[in-house]
Amino acid sequence: MAIRKIAQLGHPVLRQRAREVDRDELASAATQRFIDDLIETMRDASGAGLAAIQVYEPVRICAIEVGDNPRYPYKPRIPLTVLVNPVLTPVGDERFDNYEGCLSVPNLRGVVSRATHLHVRAWDRDGNEIDEIVHGLKAGTYQHEVDHLDGVLFVDRVTDPRTLTTWTEFDRHHKDAFVARITELVARVGS
Repeated sequence: MAIRKIAQLGHPVLRQRAREVDRDELASAATQRFIDDLIETMRDASGAGLAAIQVYEPVRICAIEVGDNPRYPYKPRIPLTVLVNPVLTPVGDERFDNYEGCLSVPNLRGVVSRATHLHVRAWDRDGNEIDEIVHGLKAGTYQHEVDHLDGVLFVDRVTDPRTLTTWTEFDRHHKDAFVARITELVARVGS
């Protein structure tokens, strides 16, 4: 496994639409090694997720995992999940405001409106079908990562640019209110 360099805001790769992967390519040793690298890079950077395009591979693969993450101590756990060729469909009209950050946009956070309930269809890293409904912060995390596969960054979706903040100022001025709001959401809808 190798830790890969993460593309930063302004690099053209982040604005590409990633291409789909077929089952033969997914099963290849090279793609499986790449997925291992993607996971290792995400963990090394303390990310909640990482899309392939963020490490200069424009394929429709992303990894998501939340454990004891120092960047997101308020996020409920998400077991390691690899999504290949994901298709996300909102379930209902309910939305929530999520303060998001990104490994490709260091030291910046902002409020993004996300669907609260989401139907997820994808393959896992072994080509098995994933067909599930996710809720709350988990749904927000999935939407953030899949946006990357379409060349969209969270800064494109910030509802009000006045919510943009550094991590330090988020911790000082916004974190407590956000965590209180998100805790209520998680209690109501789940992760």
